[in-house]
Amino acid sequence: MSADKPFVKVCGLSTAQDVDVAVAHGADAIGFVLTESVREIPVQRAAELVKAVPAGIATVAVFRGEDIGTVLERAGQAGVGWVQLHGQRTAADVAAAHEAGFKVIRAVRRNDSEEQFADWGEELLLIDASVPGSGESWDYAAVKDLAAGRRWLVAGGLSAQNVAEALDASGAFGADVSSGVESARGVKDPKLIASFIEAAKS
Repeated sequence: MSADKPFVKVCGLSTAQDVDVAVAHGADAIGFVLTESVREIPVQRAAELVKAVPAGIATVAVFRGEDIGTVLERAGQAGVGWVQLHGQRTAADVAAAHEAGFKVIRAVRRNDSEEQFADWGEELLLIDASVPGSGESWDYAAVKDLAAGRRWLVAGGLSAQNVAEALDASGAFGADVSSGVESARGVKDPKLIASFIEAAKS
């Protein structure tokens, strides 16, 4: 990852073609959803896709309500290097993931309590819309002060049309996208993946 270019994570990938396109256009992280979602894939499928991701690009397993034991078991089976934790989490969860050898993205919503923005030791904080997965954009500059000094990713309602502006307004370290690169709910579009990464990196 280039120090002067934003970190870009493309999430919810389910096909080898999508992974190849994201890698070819410079994604820094590839996310696989292993929790209940329209984008959920079986752990075995994630493991196959992880093998196609070159070293140096983060592979991330995304979880929501699962207990940390289940998270670590599934992430281990998938062979990812990172876990992304949504839902009610604790600093102990982050510590347990680190102890198991994973790096951590901890997801919070923009309207969560101020304590949720504290540094629990995660590598990256992800700040999402009030309703994650809704695809609705929000005032990305609104959490700039709360996230000051943190390495954080902006998410929610992003597309190739607004990602550069969102990164600039928020001061985020990078961006995370899923619905903004889909032609239909849960169906990724290779052209949209490519254009999103290029827009973010520009």
